[in-house]
Amino acid sequence: MKKADLKVLLFFIIGTELVGGLSGLLSGGNFSEFYQSLNQPPFAPPGWLFPVMWTILYALMGISAYQIYQSDDHRKLPALRLYAIQLAVNFLWSIVFFRFRSLSGAVFVILLLLILIILMMIKFKKIRKSAAWLNLPYLLWTAFASYLTIGIYLLNRNA
Repeated sequence: MKKADLKVLLFFIIGTELVGGLSGLLSGGNFSEFYQSLNQPPFAPPGWLFPVMWTILYALMGISAYQIYQSDDHRKLPALRLYAIQLAVNFLWSIVFFRFRSLSGAVFVILLLLILIILMMIKFKKIRKSAAWLNLPYLLWTAFASYLTIGIYLLNRNA
């Protein structure tokens, strides 16, 4: 393990946060109005909770990717590629859901994301267990978001 580098850590955290922010920006705004207009499944949280949760989750994701980057393990590049792929899919979800308002497309994207997160966590665990565990809240939140996305799709597909 290399010596901690605060600049690189901040690069990973801020870079991941910027991906989320750019996704939100390209999603067309007015999220709350569209979200509130949809029939919601049970346990649907208020719209304001999503940006709060994603800010925390993106920071944890950035820290975990930094841990993998700092590793001397020869498997770190494939693991970081998978991290980048899942981050790209994560980026797409808000755009598909909010900008294009494709509820079926959002179901596909979120389920693909869920699979990619699991695969990423498996790869991360082989390199550094703490990097995998840092993504557990992300996995759980995405599983909950999958439930919400599928529920919203089912409750609004004929609307």
